[in-house]
Amino acid sequence: MMRLGTGIGWRPEIADVVERMPGIDWVEAVAENLCPGHLPDSLLRLRERGVTVVPHGVSLGLGDAGRPDAGRLAALAERAEALGSPLVTEHIAFVRAGGPMTASERLEAGHLLPVPRTRDALDVLCENVRIAQDALPVPLAVENIAALFSWPGEEMTEGQFLYELADRTGVRLLIDVANLHTNHVNRGEDPARALAELPLEALAYVHVAGGFERDGVWHDSHAHAVPQPVLDILTDLASRVAPPGVLLERDENFPDAAELEDEVEAIRVAVGKGRAAGGPPGAERTAPPRTAAVEPGAGDAVRQRLALAQTALLSALVAGTPVPEGFDRVRLGVQARALAAKRADVVAKVAPELPVILGAEYRPAFLAHAQHRPMTGGYRRDALDFVEQLLRDGRPKDERARHALRRWWLERSGPVPRAGRPGARLARATRRVLLRR
Repeated sequence: MMRLGTGIGWRPEIADVVERMPGIDWVEAVAENLCPGHLPDSLLRLRERGVTVVPHGVSLGLGDAGRPDAGRLAALAERAEALGSPLVTEHIAFVRAGGPMTASERLEAGHLLPVPRTRDALDVLCENVRIAQDALPVPLAVENIAALFSWPGEEMTEGQFLYELADRTGVRLLIDVANLHTNHVNRGEDPARALAELPLEALAYVHVAGGFERDGVWHDSHAHAVPQPVLDILTDLASRVAPPGVLLERDENFPDAAELEDEVEAIRVAVGKGRAAGGPPGAERTAPPRTAAVEPGAGDAVRQRLALAQTALLSALVAGTPVPEGFDRVRLGVQARALAAKRADVVAKVAPELPVILGAEYRPAFLAHAQHRPMTGGYRRDALDFVEQLLRDGRPKDERARHALRRWWLERSGPVPRAGRPGARLARATRRVLLRR
């Protein structure tokens, strides 16, 4: 595996800061936010200077019960080629559920949710990873995620689960030490034990990020400074293996350049402490990742069992259905509120006119909408559905705001093709109603 060095997550809000930051060897960019034919000038300048750029996917859903979407895989491959990247990365998570396997509406989480550490889930994940590996032009690395809750009846620890995944697929691992800390606080899992069980010879690179604790729950916010416990886990990891790369993630509440540089330097110091404690370089584990044997895919019955379980859970989180047996209701309530709040925040970014039109009414109105109307088609569709429902309910009461909202919806809903399907007939009827108002 190539040596990446020290990096930082590239975000448009801090593009200029990243370009000027000393000692940055590589950057990571969210794949879904990039258009291969129109890459940001900042990323192009970094590439011209020899800075490696790695696309980091967030929506593939390798842990979904269904097989990876060919279109999403093609888009990820296209971004890797456009950036000349040595690898691409994604998450060990499920992000959508429902659909034909469950005879129910397809649901979108809009967030990375944990897969159960069971044999069924592992079989599905391994096949999905192999499908992705075959479709991508460069190696794939997968990341452990942070979780607010645990699945009942899990059969493996995180370390054991990741070890088997790497052993069976040959996939590389992106280890997020902040997520190990999150799972320590939220799920009582020992990060040292997880590191001891991992196949660190498969390590591609490491993520480091900040968060905050509230009412005994750690929130992996990526909007706060990296706390010392996370740096301590990084030091422990570096004492076991020389990380090929370490990267600081920051997604919101960006500090000034000096503070970001201090955080990057703290990461370098933590890695240095670990390497000093880990003995001479020859003692480190440097064997290449294993080449996986060909295995049969996960059967339809296995995928359907996982699909039913994931759909029941996601429906409880985003549609207000009963909590499945065995889950911590309080923790699922925290997760449900967090998902709704994230939807409100992202819709406000995707459709910034809505908070302007609705003012202080926007957030409570959207949160009320999110309680009973799950996201089924991404955030742009979510924004349209929210506004459509407001207008059907005769809201907002202010006539000027309602007129502005109606104009916004009509400008973005587009022409509705004629079709015999009930959903299409409803869309045409809705448009006719809104046009008359």
